[in-house]
Amino acid sequence: MAATNILVAKIWSFCDTLRDDGLGYGDYLEQLTYLLFLKMADENKDQYQIPDGCDWQELKSSNHTIEIYESILKVLSDSGGMLSKIFAGALNKIHDSVKLKKLITLIDDEDWTSHDVDVKGEIYESLLQKNAENSGAGQYFTPRAVINAMVDCIQSRPGETVADPSCGTGGFFLGVLSYLRQGKLTESQKDFLKFRTFHGWEIEKATARLCLMNLFLHGVGDLKETPEIEVTDSLKRSTGKVLESEKVDIVLANPPFGISSSDIPTMDKKQAEKDGYFLRSDFWVTTSNKQLAFLQHIVTMLNENGRAAVVLPDNVLFEGGAGETIRRKLLETTNLHTILRLPTGIFYAQGVKSNVLFFEKKSDSNIPATKDIWIYDYRTNIRHTPKKNPLKYEHLKEFVECFSAHDISKRKETWGQENENGRWRKYNYKNIIERDNTNLDILWLKDDSLIDLDNLPDPEVLIDDIIENIESALTNFRTIKESLN
Repeated sequence: MAATNILVAKIWSFCDTLRDDGLGYGDYLEQLTYLLFLKMADENKDQYQIPDGCDWQELKSSNHTIEIYESILKVLSDSGGMLSKIFAGALNKIHDSVKLKKLITLIDDEDWTSHDVDVKGEIYESLLQKNAENSGAGQYFTPRAVINAMVDCIQSRPGETVADPSCGTGGFFLGVLSYLRQGKLTESQKDFLKFRTFHGWEIEKATARLCLMNLFLHGVGDLKETPEIEVTDSLKRSTGKVLESEKVDIVLANPPFGISSSDIPTMDKKQAEKDGYFLRSDFWVTTSNKQLAFLQHIVTMLNENGRAAVVLPDNVLFEGGAGETIRRKLLETTNLHTILRLPTGIFYAQGVKSNVLFFEKKSDSNIPATKDIWIYDYRTNIRHTPKKNPLKYEHLKEFVECFSAHDISKRKETWGQENENGRWRKYNYKNIIERDNTNLDILWLKDDSLIDLDNLPDPEVLIDDIIENIESALTNFRTIKESLN
């Protein structure tokens, strides 16, 4: 791990030199992706079999580095398969030949294919994490601790299909991959895992490229057959609904936290034609709230008894109107058995208050599928920051144990009369449905910072809390305004 950190720091530090030339963090990571691939192809020509003329040694030694590099990118973008997906529309953005040569030398100093798949993937993931820390594009980058906790609770099995409708750089897929590889797999199960397990959608072409490279470095897909990562808005369906053949066993997702979508899904075909909305005949209600739209979409993606774990902001739990309708339908058609309240300060954007909803899709019935909702509050009196006090898996270990994935019928509350500070509490369907707006934003723990006036937190902590609360309130007010409009 220490060697990995040193290598990542060495390569990433060169970005500061290139920023003077106007190269952003995302562009730098993209160029790293291209050059890393070329270096590994050179180290193992039999495995990669890239087209003639894409030679790393010539690129490294030539006095016409920029011209050769740009020619290689053009050839690879037209080569089909995984190559076209990674290099589609690829352009050189490092126009100083001395600096391009320096970056090539930094990459060339390391023998990348001497590492096993996990180490190569770990290095690349660390570069993605660096990009998240330094660029606005990573403001909602899902923390690895949250991904691992969600994956451990979902417990995917060999042969199950896994989807993410907003897959970003593929963090959830890698979590599942690591989980499944801990067990003993048959050759057919390994083949299914490599080629047919994962299906993702990503609206940004550059991010989809990073996802493919990330999966490739972790041993998913090859140059002929690639995982299904579609560059498109997953909410939009040409048929107006998710087809049976498209449904999956598991959805893991952290949909974008935008205020609202300018493209609005509607169940009404006439409204779609009249107002320019896009048709989703399988939705419960028309809404401009992107998170509520994604929640409906994820339910439609699941096979019967399919499982989902989804990161969603607080407004999804309490917003009225369409929000209440969706929560009621969710309780009726799925077993919404668990909510994990995440702490603030774990994302790179302040003011984000989020939760993980765990549910299982059930067949249509007159009886609500949800009987009990278990809530784990890992927010009240908890403080994390991405750099000084990052969230780690051990912080969520008690939740994973309480979740009792092997048999949720054996769960036991940690909250009670003898332990009013217990973070794990159960509410039945009747408790929830009788609440105003079917509000799922439930609190029971006392906030120490609001009560103990003699032991207030440090001023810096108080100021951060105030900023987060104001920004969260503004986000919620904007969401309400959009709903009214």
